[in-house]
Amino acid sequence: MAGPTCGLMLADMGADVIKVERPAGDDTRRFIPPDVNGESAAFMMMNRNKRGIALDLKHPGAADALRRLIKDADILIENYRLGTMEKLGLGYETLRKDNPGLVYCSLSGFGRTGPYATRGGFDLIAQGMSGLMSITGEGPGRPPVKVAAPITDITAGIIGAMGCLAAYVRRLKTGEGQVVDSSLLEAGITQTYWQSAIALATGVSPMPIGSAHPLSAPYQAFETADGWINIGAANQANWQRLLKVLDADELGEDPRFATNGDRMMNLPALVDVLTPHFKTRTSADWLARFEEVGLPGGPVLDILEMQADPHVNARDMIVELDHPKAGKTKAIGLPVKFSDTPGGIRRPAPLFGQHTREVLAEAGLNDDEIERLVADGAAIAADTE
Repeated sequence: MAGPTCGLMLADMGADVIKVERPAGDDTRRFIPPDVNGESAAFMMMNRNKRGIALDLKHPGAADALRRLIKDADILIENYRLGTMEKLGLGYETLRKDNPGLVYCSLSGFGRTGPYATRGGFDLIAQGMSGLMSITGEGPGRPPVKVAAPITDITAGIIGAMGCLAAYVRRLKTGEGQVVDSSLLEAGITQTYWQSAIALATGVSPMPIGSAHPLSAPYQAFETADGWINIGAANQANWQRLLKVLDADELGEDPRFATNGDRMMNLPALVDVLTPHFKTRTSADWLARFEEVGLPGGPVLDILEMQADPHVNARDMIVELDHPKAGKTKAIGLPVKFSDTPGGIRRPAPLFGQHTREVLAEAGLNDDEIERLVADGAAIAADTE
C-alpha cells in the first residue's frame, strides 16, 4: 500500500497520477470479497483519482513506451525491491538522462541502503522490526499484537508524498531532480517517538499498556454503563476538570495521584479507582459533562459509526463516487484542506487498462504504435475506451 498511498495523496491534491499495472493487474484487484458489482472495494479505495494503464514491462516495446511517458513526468513512484527497476531499464540513473528534473520516489521494505536493502518487506514484518508490536496490546506477557491498520505501509506512503513535494519544490527552484527514498521500517520507527524517547533515556524498552499513554495519565479508554469512552485528562488542569465532573475531590488529595508523575507510577491503582465512577453513567452522559467543563473526550466508535459521524461528514471525509462498473460507491476523502487550491475526489478508480490508449497517445505514440503494443500483448487496453 505504500506506493498506492503516496500516489493517492498526490492525486487527491490535484496531481495527474497514472497507475501502471502489470498484465495480471494490481494484486488488490483480487482482494475479493468485498466487492461491488465485481469490482474490488480495496482497489477502488486506494486508486480513485488515478488514471490506469496496463503494460508488460518485460516487453521492450512497453518499457520504451513507459520511458517516453516518464520523459515529461514530474514524479515517478516505484514500490519494488531494490534492483527491480534497474533490471527493467527504469532505474533513476537511466531515466534522469532524458529527464534530469525527475523526482524518483522509491518506497520499499527497508530502503535502498543498509544490510537489509535487498530484502522484501511487508507491513507485518515492518511492524515487528520497528518495535511497534512490542508496545501494542493489553499488557506485558501477552502475545504480540499488530496495529490493525497497515500503519507502516500507509505512513510510508504519506512520508513518500511529503518527500516528493519537498523534492519538487527544489526542482522548481533549480531544475534538478533527485531520489526520494523511504521504507516501511522507517515509517514504523517514526511512530515510536514517545517509546523511543523513554528507551533512549532509561535504557528500558516500554511494554504495551493497552489504550493508556506512556507518559501521562489518565489518558485512555474507560468503560461506561453502555460502552467505552476515551479521556484526555493528561495535564494537571484537565485532571482537575475530571475530578470536578466525577465529583471526586478526594482523589485530588490522594498523594498517589497528586502529579502526572505520581499518576503514571500508580496507573493500575488510578484505573481501579476511576473505573467504578465511569460505569455509573452512559457514554453520552459523560461526554456531555466533559463538554460543559472543557475536558477532552470522545466515544470509541466502530468503522460504520465513524463513517456516519456528522463531523466526519462535515469535513468531507466520506465522499461518493460514480464508478463505471460498480456504480455509486463511497470512499475516504482528502485529509488536507486548502483555502485557495482545494483538492478533491475527481474520478473513481480506473478499470483495468481503462486509460492505456489515452495515456500512450499523450506520451507521443501514434495509433499504429499503440495498436501494435496491444496486439503484441505488451499493453492491455480496456474495450470501454
